[in-house]
Amino acid sequence: MSSVFKVQKTIREIFLKILDNHSLEQLNKIPEGFKNNVIWNVAHCISSQQVLVYKLSGLPTLVSDEFIDKYKKGTKPEADVSQAELDEIKRLLFATLEQTEKDYAENVFNHYTFYKTSMGFDLENVQDALDFVSYHEGIHTGIIMSLQKFI
Repeated sequence: MSSVFKVQKTIREIFLKILDNHSLEQLNKIPEGFKNNVIWNVAHCISSQQVLVYKLSGLPTLVSDEFIDKYKKGTKPEADVSQAELDEIKRLLFATLEQTEKDYAENVFNHYTFYKTSMGFDLENVQDALDFVSYHEGIHTGIIMSLQKFI
């Protein structure tokens, strides 16, 4: 397993532990001073990984366009996430990562559309995207840790 996938697996295990150790009400709570909640941050990481790795590689995503649109950059929670949606997000945490690792090993990422992130990172290939995903998910881990103090 590549170190980038080890990092992402660890982050997603942290996310799962957080999801499992809070009530649905806590996960949906948007504390004062915040624009989103714990569950949005977790789902946003899944959505962003799919866009940065699959869409920019010209490949179909492993999640629906509706999922991506609901959790993409610039969005915020419009309604509480249901238990069924939470269960799906938990499943996607690892299903998407496992499939990405498999696809990477099988060299399916042959094309990549250059993308400059809002933070100024230039993504020129799928390896750049995977490296950035680790950084991005680390940022959201920190945000989630802050949110936990207020839920």
